Amino acid sequence: MKRSFSLIISALAASVMLSSCGTAFNADRALYGAVGAMQAMSITDEQVREYVHQYITQLDAQSPVLPESDAYTKRLRRLTSGLTQVDGVPLNFKVYKTSDVNAFACADGSVRVYTGLMDLMTDDEVLGVIGHEIGHVALKHSKKEMRNALLTQAALNGVAATGNVAAALTDSQLGAIGYTIMNAQYSKKQESEADDFGYSFLKAAGKNPLCLAEGFEKLQALNGSARQSSMVNQLFSSHPDTAMRIKRIRERAAREGITKK
Repeated sequence: MKRSFSLIISALAASVMLSSCGTAFNADRALYGAVGAMQAMSITDEQVREYVHQYITQLDAQSPVLPESDAYTKRLRRLTSGLTQVDGVPLNFKVYKTSDVNAFACADGSVRVYTGLMDLMTDDEVLGVIGHEIGHVALKHSKKEMRNALLTQAALNGVAATGNVAAALTDSQLGAIGYTIMNAQYSKKQESEADDFGYSFLKAAGKNPLCLAEGFEKLQALNGSARQSSMVNQLFSSHPDTAMRIKRIRERAAREGITKK
């Protein structure tokens, strides 16, 4: 019997519990104002989600989001049917109409898939990439990257506060958060963990996990080409052992007796 995607995500990330914040969080005041390095160090999951949500809201307003009636959106809805939350955080999916080959998932539950990626990959390959990206969120990799960005911006804010240029810093901080989301450089260990998450995600959804390796091979083939995208950079550029990551996925499938029909 096919299990709920929400239960699949909960099972895959059972050791990851997102903390809640008991009082309302004013991201503008706390993160654009006098936030210090110690506050950034202790930032909660709820605060990260709130700040990221502000950026995603802005990004959606500035991006070519396809409507529900579009064929790409209908395809994504079909692929992610039943995938409603990760560790209690509601997921929301949108398609950006662009030839760029990319997809990303954020701490606030936003998942954005580009038409360039959907054109390149099969349904199950797209789902594998989504599983990999959600893995970075469920395993708290995204939060660590965001904390580092906030530490940097908090330091800049403290230095410039006396210069009465808070408005300019606000724009800078928004840009820094966007850059962190779109160009996160995860460690080799984190990428391997997200690969494992994506692999198990496909298996639990009743899909062939080898589709994850095949999707990565298509992305790898773009490396150095005119179509090279931010996702290619994010997944592979900082890790020269891309072939070893793909090999690792294939070897795991072989050990489990999984073959591609």
